[in-house]
Amino acid sequence: MANEIHSAAAETAVVKTARKLLNWLIDDALPVWSTKGADRKYGGFYEALELQTSEGCQVPKRARVQPRQIYGFIEAGRLGWNGPVRELVAAGLDWYLEHYGLEDGLIAAAVAPDGALIDGSFDLYNHSFALFGMSQAAEVLPERKTELLARSRDMLAMLRLQYGHANSGFREKNPDEAPLCSNPHMHMLEAALALEQIDADGPWLALSNEIAGLAMDCFIDPVSGGLREFFDLDWSPMPDDRGRVMEPGHQFEWAWLLVKWGTLRSDAKALQMARRLYQIGETRGIDTDRQVAIMALNDDFSVRDPLARLWGQTEWIKAAVALAAHSTGIEREAYLKDIVRSSDALFLYFDAAPTGLWKDKLRQDGSFVDEPAPASSFYHIVCAIAELDRFAKTLVPAEN
Repeated sequence: MANEIHSAAAETAVVKTARKLLNWLIDDALPVWSTKGADRKYGGFYEALELQTSEGCQVPKRARVQPRQIYGFIEAGRLGWNGPVRELVAAGLDWYLEHYGLEDGLIAAAVAPDGALIDGSFDLYNHSFALFGMSQAAEVLPERKTELLARSRDMLAMLRLQYGHANSGFREKNPDEAPLCSNPHMHMLEAALALEQIDADGPWLALSNEIAGLAMDCFIDPVSGGLREFFDLDWSPMPDDRGRVMEPGHQFEWAWLLVKWGTLRSDAKALQMARRLYQIGETRGIDTDRQVAIMALNDDFSVRDPLARLWGQTEWIKAAVALAAHSTGIEREAYLKDIVRSSDALFLYFDAAPTGLWKDKLRQDGSFVDEPAPASSFYHIVCAIAELDRFAKTLVPAEN
């Protein structure tokens, strides 16, 4: 009976936390980012907003930010926001494809504020988000679904042709150059899982299986269970110091994805590995004084970089939500409490900035770096709130 009371109290706290985050998103953040965050002069979305004025920063616009903003507004619509989702998505998508698209079907790295190409270099990370953004836009713009799925298939085919790895996954350069990186593959898995839901005959299920397998076989250390960032050309850890890097935020983010993939495939090993990744992130990657997820560990789990960025807190939320949904008893209650802890950590970044904005970097001494609010955080924030909102709807109602 006592355990049931504790569990109900933990569930109530989660529901209240979910409501608080959703209210902040709908009432505070979206009115700012849907207006000030969209570049009405040149098109597309700003890279960052000035903290004092909420005006867009006139700096280069990275390719990764545009599809992430598209996703953010789409997910906000799913969460009940009644803003101009379709208009923002349609205009943002057109501008993105026009200004970043290259002749071979791949994506440039950055453009000037007015859309002029300034960096046409290849980055696998950008293509993961190109695929993810198109998967989301296809839902809101059904008249363009056929076009967007064709673009996505063509892009993957070109990635395979130019950057496919002989064994599994993708290379970073052509000709080859180390290190290979796990992070772009993480977002490629996220994109593939989204695309397999709307393009059942496409190559996406095979791609998601390939990347999940690569993560479990190569990215995750077979002894410690921790996930590394940088690899040699044969997918062994980089032999220099870079091979030691493990990021708490990515332990959480991969845990979330492996729970999602493992559930779809009924793969118990994936869920087991996800639990270990979470354990590493929570026990080794949370600073006990600040109660936030830090930037990086070494492979012996010693602190490598104590800076704590906003995005790591959102991935802590997502992983705790995913594992709470697949746990029972005392274990589940611990994850429920961690949902509240991680959400409290996230609010530190909101409360330190003007309404609807955020700080990004929390120093070891507890002070924040004074800089514009990066738009790149919006994707992480909205995704975490959406995952938590869906989970909270399955729990007991919160008391008023």
